[in-house]
Amino acid sequence: MADNVSANAQTEEQQFILEKIYVKDLSFENPKSPQIFTTQWNPQINVQLNSQAKAISDDVYEVVLSITVTAKQSENTAFLVEVQQAALFRAKNLKEDQLPPLLGIYCPTVLFPYARETISDVVIRGGYPQLLLAPVNFESLYAQQLKQQQDAEKSSDDKIH
Repeated sequence: MADNVSANAQTEEQQFILEKIYVKDLSFENPKSPQIFTTQWNPQINVQLNSQAKAISDDVYEVVLSITVTAKQSENTAFLVEVQQAALFRAKNLKEDQLPPLLGIYCPTVLFPYARETISDVVIRGGYPQLLLAPVNFESLYAQQLKQQQDAEKSSDDKIH
């Protein structure tokens, strides 16, 4: 029995739990209304996204997915919407190399549908047609980010030597 207890203590179960999802920040600008509504709607849409993770306590992390959408009609900005969709995640007994991909891939993937819905709702309430953002491959973005960091580190190492 004592052997069983010590074995369980050594191999505690790994956990990664979503604790809370929330909108951290939301902004909508409609600078050319109402004149913009008198033109034929054929916008150019620009989407920028970013995610950040930070430790809140020993095993709790806040992940924030920031998305900025700008719609331009000719040279005029029709609308600008910015959302920071956030969540708290609890991570227990994970190996050090397991956490970064979870925070950089899994968490933004979980947050994206919420941010997408928030943006769509705000755009509609601003008087525009529904805007549904295309799905995002966060695994690919994470891999690109890692490659850029490695290239930057290699470049700085080359300058030192």
